[in-house]
Amino acid sequence: MSGAAPAVTLALAVTGWLTLAGSVLASDVEVLLRDHCARCHGGERPEGELDLSGGPGAIEHDAELLRRMVHVVELNEMPPEDERQPAPTLRSRALKQLRRMLQTAAERTAPPTTPIRRLNRFQYNNAVQDLFQLKRNVFTLPERMMREHRGYFRPDLGKMPDVVTVGSRPLGKSQLIEPRLAGVAAFPQDLRAEHGFDNRADHLTLSPLLLESFIKLGRSIVESPDFNSSTCGMWNEWFAAPAQVEPAEVRPADLDAELRSRLRPLLTRAFREPVDDALLERYCAMARRQLDNGAIFSEAMKSAAGAAIASPRFFYLYHAASEQQDGALLSDYELASRLSFFLWGSLPDERLLELAAEGKLRADEVLAGEVERMLRDQRLKRFCDSFPSQWLQLERIVSSAPNREQFPDFYFAKYRSSMHMMLEPLLLFETILIENRSLLELIDSDFAYRSARLDRLYYGGEMQGNLNEVTTVRFQRIPLSDRRQGGVITNAAVMTMTSGIERTHPITRGAWLATVIFNDPPAPPPADVPPLPANPSAEDAKLTLRERLAAHRQRADCAACHQQIDPLGFALENFGPTGKWREQYGNGREIDPAGQLFHQHAFRDVVEFKDAILAEKQRFLHGFAAHLMSFALARAVTAADEPALEAIVARVAADECRIQTLIKEVALSRPFRHQ
Repeated sequence: MSGAAPAVTLALAVTGWLTLAGSVLASDVEVLLRDHCARCHGGERPEGELDLSGGPGAIEHDAELLRRMVHVVELNEMPPEDERQPAPTLRSRALKQLRRMLQTAAERTAPPTTPIRRLNRFQYNNAVQDLFQLKRNVFTLPERMMREHRGYFRPDLGKMPDVVTVGSRPLGKSQLIEPRLAGVAAFPQDLRAEHGFDNRADHLTLSPLLLESFIKLGRSIVESPDFNSSTCGMWNEWFAAPAQVEPAEVRPADLDAELRSRLRPLLTRAFREPVDDALLERYCAMARRQLDNGAIFSEAMKSAAGAAIASPRFFYLYHAASEQQDGALLSDYELASRLSFFLWGSLPDERLLELAAEGKLRADEVLAGEVERMLRDQRLKRFCDSFPSQWLQLERIVSSAPNREQFPDFYFAKYRSSMHMMLEPLLLFETILIENRSLLELIDSDFAYRSARLDRLYYGGEMQGNLNEVTTVRFQRIPLSDRRQGGVITNAAVMTMTSGIERTHPITRGAWLATVIFNDPPAPPPADVPPLPANPSAEDAKLTLRERLAAHRQRADCAACHQQIDPLGFALENFGPTGKWREQYGNGREIDPAGQLFHQHAFRDVVEFKDAILAEKQRFLHGFAAHLMSFALARAVTAADEPALEAIVARVAADECRIQTLIKEVALSRPFRHQ
C-alpha cells in the first residue's frame, strides 16, 4: 500500500492540474465574452439576436455557433474594428479553448443525413451510358463547359500533354453536334444551389410532371433508332435473341432461365445492388408478356430495360433504412454508389460491385486502393466536367458582355473571348489533378494553358497560332515567370465575369474570393443599398473607384461585410474588366490595390496578396476541402463535419498539399462513410 500512495498522489495532482488548466482556459473565453462581446450581444435586444451574456456554459453544446465564433475571432472580424480589441494573448488563448469546445460539441453532434435525391441530368446521362455501354451520349449536355478533342485526357499516364485541342460551350451549335440518341429529349438542367453544386439533395426534387418525364425518357431511350447492336456495348449480353432461331423453339423453362440470367445482372447494375427474386420476377413477367404478345426477344428485353431506367430505384440515390442510430455506416453497396457518383458521376462499375458483394470495400486499404484506381480511369473526366466549373462559378462568364467600344479586343468576328477564357482555369485544374500537383498551384502556378488569342489579350503576347479559332481551340502549356499571372484568381475568366459592362466590380470580386477561395460567403447586401451611378458627376469622375465606394462602408449594416470583402476585391483592381493589366483608371488616377488579408497580412500588390493567401494556406485548404466534401456528400457541410475536415487538412498539408491526397482523404473520412 505504501508504494501506491505516491501514484495516487501524483494522479490527484495531475487531475487537479488538468482541472485548473481547463478552468483557466475557460476563464479566457469568459473574459472575452464578458469584456468584448456581451455589450452588443447581450441585454434585451442583442445584436443579431445572438445573446452571449450567459458565458461559456450557455454556448458549449452549440457546435454551429462555436464554429461561427471560432471563425470570426480567428479572422479578427469580431469584435468590430471600432470596438475595443482584446489583447493578442487573450485572443489566442480564448481561441484555443473555443476550438476545443467546438471539437467536443461537434463530436457529440450527429452529422446530417444526406436525404434521398434523384440523379441530376448530368448523372442520369452518364449512368445510362455506362449501364448499356453506349457509344454516344443519351442527350446533349450544354453544362459540359469544355469539350475534349483528340483524346488529350489520359489520367492513367499522370501527365497532361503540352498542347491540347478543346472546344467550349459558347462556341455555338457546332459544339452541341455530337453522337447522341435520336428522339431522346433531355429533362431541364438542374440549377446550382446557392454557394453549392447541382447535385445537392435538398434541391433535386421530383414533381409529378418530372416523374412523368422520367417514365417517358426511359422508354424513349430504348426505343431510339440509335439504340441498337452497333451503339450498345451490352447488346449481345442483354438484348440479342437466344441461339435458337425462333422463340417458339425455346421451352418456357428455358425462356425463364434465359430472362433471369440476363435481367439479374442488368438490374443489379442499374439498381447498384443485388435484386431479390420477387423484384426480378416482376421484370421477367413484363418481358414474358411482351413475348406472348408477339414481340421479338430484343424488343421484350428493351421494354424491361426501359422500365428499369424509369424506376425510382435507378434515378434515386438513397440509403436503406437502418435500425441503428443516426449516422450508421453505409453498406458496402451504398459506399460503392457514393464513391462512383463522387468521382465518375455515374454507376459503380463491376469491380466496385464485386468488392461490395464480398464485403471488402469498407476496409481502409481497399477503399484507398479503389480511389487511386478511379483517379486513373478515363471516367474521371466527368468529375472535371462537373466540380471545377461549379466551384469556380464559371457559368457566370457566359453572360459577360463588356462594352464593345471600350474593349474591342474582347470581340472577334461574331464571337467573344470568353469562349477562350473559360477554358484556361479548367485546363489548369485538370493538370493539377492528373499530375497530382499541389492545391496551392490553384492560387499561384508557374505555368498556364493559353490559346494565341488569350495570350494576346493578357499582355499583348506573341504566341503563334490562329487568333480566330472558333470550332476548336488549340491551347499550349507555357511557363510563367510573372506572378501576376497563374492560378485561378487572376485569370481573365474570373476577372471578366466579376466585372460589369464598363468597369470592374471590386465588391463582386471580393465576394467571389470569399466564397470560392475561402468558402466564407458574405451575407447578401441590404435591398436598399443603391448602386453606383452609371454616369458619375463631374466631381465623382475625378475619384478612384475605392473613393467612390467608400459611401457603402459608412452604413453600419454594411461595414462588417465590407471589412471582409473590400480588401480582397481591391487587391485585383489592376486587372481591368476583361482581365487586362492596367496601372491607372481612365481619369489618370493611380490604382491602389493595397490592403490587409484577415486584418493580419498587409500587401501592396497582387503578388503580395497571393503571398498572403499562401501564408494562410490552411484556410484555403480547409475551404477547398469543405467545397469538395459538400460535392461528395451532396449536402451542405455543417459544424458536425468540422473534426473530419480538420483531420483531412492536416494530412493533406503533410503530403505537400497534393490534390489526390485530398480526394482520397475525403473518401476515407467519417462523414463520407456514414449515412
